[in-house]
Amino acid sequence: MYNSDTPLHAELPSSRQLVRSTILAAISALVLLVAVVLPAEYGIDPTGVGGILRMTKIGEIKQQLAAEAAADAAGTPVAEPTATATAVIASSNAAEPATKAAPANTKSVATQAAEPKVEWRDEIPLTLTPGEGMEIKLKMVAGAKAQYSWVVKGGEVNFDTHGDAPGKSISYQKGRGVASDEGVLEAAFTGNHGWYWRNRGQSNVQVILRTRGDYSDIKKMM
Repeated sequence: MYNSDTPLHAELPSSRQLVRSTILAAISALVLLVAVVLPAEYGIDPTGVGGILRMTKIGEIKQQLAAEAAADAAGTPVAEPTATATAVIASSNAAEPATKAAPANTKSVATQAAEPKVEWRDEIPLTLTPGEGMEIKLKMVAGAKAQYSWVVKGGEVNFDTHGDAPGKSISYQKGRGVASDEGVLEAAFTGNHGWYWRNRGQSNVQVILRTRGDYSDIKKMM
């Protein structure tokens, strides 16, 4: 029977080489953790590399889906926007002051001047199958404002209005089982700001988004 040759002592790595290899392996693992794992799994991007490689968004969506699943399982409502958010969503759903009663001799409502129709800059329809989610983002500079209105045909959706940029992210507003929303989105920082919708129903729905205002681009995020 052939026995393998025992390696010579000189061929074995020295203690210094082993320590150096161990340190290099640890540094490589740490770099991968910070630059890849944290952005892709948790949406945390301290270096900005995850945003460049488009992994931060994957992590944010994973965390959002996990939060939705936990909320659905617990039957608890999704948290409302925090008061510390630096950007403002001025919803036009707020109650309007009561109007004064019209005089008795007022003419027919049909003869009164009609309110001016809003002229939207962009209109995007999205069809969501059961369980499917989609995202639309506006490219905005800090402080820019965009008026928006979206409506769901055929059901309701869960949504998250948020923004992101390399090393930055913010959630403005969330909701579950919502059929429409409108207001003004003010960018907290220069980057991409918009909406993520998910269909938790049993049939297809259509989301129609209309926007106008201070943004340079609008696109569907893949």
